[in-house]
Amino acid sequence: MMDWTDRHCRYFLRGFSPRTLLYTEMITAEALLRGNSARLLRLSDEEQPVALQLGGSEPARLAAAARLGEQAGYVEINLNCGCPSDRVHAGAFGACLMAEPALVAACVAAMRAAVSVPVTVKMRIGIIEGGAGVAVRPRLGTYGEADYARLVAFTSAVSAAGCAVFIVHARRAVLGGLSPKENRQVPPLHPEVVQRLATEFPALRFVLNGGLRTVAQAEAALAWCAGVMLGREAYHRPYVIAELHQRIFADEWQRPAERALLGRMAAYAARECAAGEPLSAITRHMFGLYAGQSGARAYRARLAAGARAGGARPDFFL
Repeated sequence: MMDWTDRHCRYFLRGFSPRTLLYTEMITAEALLRGNSARLLRLSDEEQPVALQLGGSEPARLAAAARLGEQAGYVEINLNCGCPSDRVHAGAFGACLMAEPALVAACVAAMRAAVSVPVTVKMRIGIIEGGAGVAVRPRLGTYGEADYARLVAFTSAVSAAGCAVFIVHARRAVLGGLSPKENRQVPPLHPEVVQRLATEFPALRFVLNGGLRTVAQAEAALAWCAGVMLGREAYHRPYVIAELHQRIFADEWQRPAERALLGRMAAYAARECAAGEPLSAITRHMFGLYAGQSGARAYRARLAAGARAGGARPDFFL
């Protein structure tokens, strides 16, 4: 999630599960190769395990970026073939790549040759071309055999290049005509399509994404898929991560109390602020700590006001 799952967010979420795999926001290969890769790839051991999500469509450039990611310590390199935003589409990567399985296969092959960590793909169940003057909503209601055949062809080509794990958002992406928010809500969910795909490719691992909000929904999906991915639900209600950890891993880990989580973040904020990081860059990810609990609104107001106050101590929220 661009502008959301930065390293401060990941550090905060790590407090809710020591084992859940976290993902970076999508970072373009060009940003890494032309910009400050050390800053963009900054990663602490306390965040691990973390996967690096890349955006791009040039095999050699993606391979070079993947190599930088592995050197920085990321445990997985993920290629985004699911983001539907117009800005991403204009850059010839994201969901539009689902129309070019041979190119995605070449990208995966190049990245796999460059790194030893797993290379995975995040995708949709298909795309719909939209744009100015094109009516897309009437075309959202059906998902036919031709749509599924294109999804199978994409999966076949990319898996032949060495990708064994596919994270599938169970909606089609509309390229033009819907906003990114609408693309997360308007196209109907079709988890049965992902389940059918998992049955057709039993040697591959499919992770279901899209519309999952509760532990019960995640557990139901895990009866047939290899994993589940939660995005905004985990961000706004991070306790779901802890709940899933306890149900899925069934180990002895217990979620720390809110006070302990705040103490952990206060120590982190003190360290980061001493290095020049703005306090608000850290606290902006902490609003979900008391989600659904009494006093949550007062906590959010205090957090927002304190982060804006000049000279606020890094532990003001304790």
